[in-house]
Amino acid sequence: MEIIENLEPLLRTFWYVAIPTSIIFIIQTIMTFIGVDSSDGLDADFNGDLDGGDSPFQLFSLRNLINFLLGFSWTGISFYNSIASPLILITLSIIIGCLFVYLFFLIIRQVQKLEEDNSFHIKNTLNKTAEVYLTIPEKKTGKGKIMISVKGAFHELEAMTENETIPSGTLVKVIKIENENIIIVNSFKPNL
Repeated sequence: MEIIENLEPLLRTFWYVAIPTSIIFIIQTIMTFIGVDSSDGLDADFNGDLDGGDSPFQLFSLRNLINFLLGFSWTGISFYNSIASPLILITLSIIIGCLFVYLFFLIIRQVQKLEEDNSFHIKNTLNKTAEVYLTIPEKKTGKGKIMISVKGAFHELEAMTENETIPSGTLVKVIKIENENIIIVNSFKPNL
């Protein structure tokens, strides 16, 4: 550390910020790749969401602070001998630090586009065809069961009909959903 102590105060400050920030960044990166990184571990007392939606991106988080300080400190170190004015150097370092945070935001947005929601929602069965698994009694007098494929997964669901009895093995079409959990089907006649 004697090398750093002999540097000019501004350059020394950049190094004092860069070293611990880089170590924390490396630890965060390793934790992310081995799957330990579920959250920052710090929760803000205020809402820092950038887009107000369901985005997990928080403007004020430990990860963003590290990203900012990483860009800030290494820019200061890199351009210290090239830029004579401390004010211009600090301003450039702040701008690059903010760009690091923005770049991280863009990367997170692109990664989120790769996400796929495969959770089952009964509304996704509407207007789909299914096969009767257990006979469906006539005019909503009882429930039968259908096998239906939604997002590549098969589901066995209870179903009713408003018409005559539908025997097992028959193709049906989901025409509506009542009370958010009762599937109403009709016999399906494919167009030839």
